[in-house]
Amino acid sequence: MNATVPDRYVVAGNPVAHSRSPEIHAMFATQTGESLVYERLLCPLDGFETSLRSFVAAGGRGCNITVPFKFEAHALARRLSPRAQLAGACNVLRFDGADDWFGDNSDGIGLARDIERNAGWPLQGRRLLLLGAGGAAAGVLGSLIEGRPAEIVLANRSVDKARALVDSHAAFAAEHGVRLRASALDETGDGFDILVNGTSASLAGAAVPVPPQVLRPGALALDMMYGPAAQRFLEWAAAHGFEGRDGLGMLVEQAAEAFYLWRGRRPDSAPVLATLRERIAAAK
Repeated sequence: MNATVPDRYVVAGNPVAHSRSPEIHAMFATQTGESLVYERLLCPLDGFETSLRSFVAAGGRGCNITVPFKFEAHALARRLSPRAQLAGACNVLRFDGADDWFGDNSDGIGLARDIERNAGWPLQGRRLLLLGAGGAAAGVLGSLIEGRPAEIVLANRSVDKARALVDSHAAFAAEHGVRLRASALDETGDGFDILVNGTSASLAGAAVPVPPQVLRPGALALDMMYGPAAQRFLEWAAAHGFEGRDGLGMLVEQAAEAFYLWRGRRPDSAPVLATLRERIAAAK
């Protein structure tokens, strides 16, 4: 008798060669005893849907989505989780049939869990500054609101884009007792407890787009990027006495949530994150 063919999953994006998601899900599978194969899928910029449909036709069960396809994935999903509906973007798809695609967004819960559990910073009552108003910020804003900080300021180069994202989350923020407002990058105010950088500045090697004075001494400064892309941000944080953190923990935590959506089992993220940090340190 032939062994059961493992279920297939991918991370879909462009670029995608840098993704550590295959390592993460391989460790999750070993830890839980689940039979699966997880690979990278490079999609042409104009061929995301075609690439996914070919993957599904070949037996694919689900995928993570990275830049620049999170909004397109949202449009392709037949059914959406409440958090994906709120975000307007998906980073997880589960293929329940050829055309029955369920979309979710685990970025926000991944970030919130990393901040609260791994970094040890409860969100409740904090003042939080979120930089950016694109797919990254849209994916995390809802879960940050659920943490019930006192205030979230969403700052972006284009204030109109920030206002649109604030408007789409205004009712949700009011339900949770969170003050939410949009701001230009140079009009944020100061004294924030937590900074989350969801802009592409680190990816482009650019400077942190706000001055250090926006944060209180000893604040948490987190970049959603990880690896070499986050190094300049981490150096900036250290130079100004902040607790710097990259996005590796967020990556592992959002992957754990996706794994649970696909397999119905929640892996232990802590040893996986520790192993990844060791591997990255050893490769320097």
